[in-house]
Amino acid sequence: MRILITGGAGYIGSHAVRCLCAQGHHVTVVDHLENGHLGALPRGVALHRIDVRETSKLEKILADGTIDAVMHFAALISVDESVAAPERYLENNLGGTQSLVRALAAAGVRRAVFSSTAAVYGESATVPIDENSPIAPANPYGESKAAAEHALREWAEASPDRALAILRYFNVAGAAEDGSLGEHHDPETHLIPNALRAALNGEPLEIFGDDYPTPDGTCVRDYIHVEDLVEAHSLVLDNLEDAECRVYNLGIGRGFSVREVLQSAEAVTGQGIPAILGPRRAGDVPELRSDPSRIEREMGWRARHRNLRPMVESAWRWLQAHPNGYDTPGD
Repeated sequence: MRILITGGAGYIGSHAVRCLCAQGHHVTVVDHLENGHLGALPRGVALHRIDVRETSKLEKILADGTIDAVMHFAALISVDESVAAPERYLENNLGGTQSLVRALAAAGVRRAVFSSTAAVYGESATVPIDENSPIAPANPYGESKAAAEHALREWAEASPDRALAILRYFNVAGAAEDGSLGEHHDPETHLIPNALRAALNGEPLEIFGDDYPTPDGTCVRDYIHVEDLVEAHSLVLDNLEDAECRVYNLGIGRGFSVREVLQSAEAVTGQGIPAILGPRRAGDVPELRSDPSRIEREMGWRARHRNLRPMVESAWRWLQAHPNGYDTPGD
């Protein structure tokens, strides 16, 4: 299959590129490299260095009719930043998706897989969260992704030969098992890489609140290994049929608190991790934990990594081999 991947030089997108190439697919990447890294892409993969909001350029890439499907990863992802600059998240996440939808419609591409988020559920009244839970985002990031989901649904429903999968992630973690691909954001906002970096350099890690209604007072999240995640994308794409709109949660169905993550990072690194307590972050919810039974039942998919430690170990291997990540964005 010939697949276009937006955001393919980013953390999750680059793992998807590697996975799909290994399966024999022909992959083309769109990424403006503001947050992605050229060093994350395999040699020989075609890269178009454009912003997904540049509709006319996307249309030119798709115009020859050689793309069978798209996986849409390109987005801004920081909850904290989205609270401070909500308009930027709507412009990028919704605006970029609307641009892609126009290009797909013009080119006649009929298959799409969307990288969405559990943040669309907000503070769900029931945990674990299944796909029928109400869409009630608690922050602008979640709002932008929910709006992007709606735009893609409208595209899919406009023609009976189109098919869409919306994959709602919980917390993605880990790195390639061989340590060659990993997580490099600037600034880094995710807990596991920040905890490991604190172990490496001794700088205190800030815990954002310890008065949540959880067993130890810190936020609880469902973590999924990045390689399990992208394997699910490939499986879902392979099984999409005309006139379908599938929605799946991707997680392991259990949660780990911030303090449990720190304990795991200390066990893996053999280092104490200095931590300081800070205030809650705006937009954070106490617990996000998935019910992944729908994709397990319908696709036979189940995450291979069921515990936190293997995710932390793979992220640690990446950090040890690449203490400066990919050095600089665009490299």
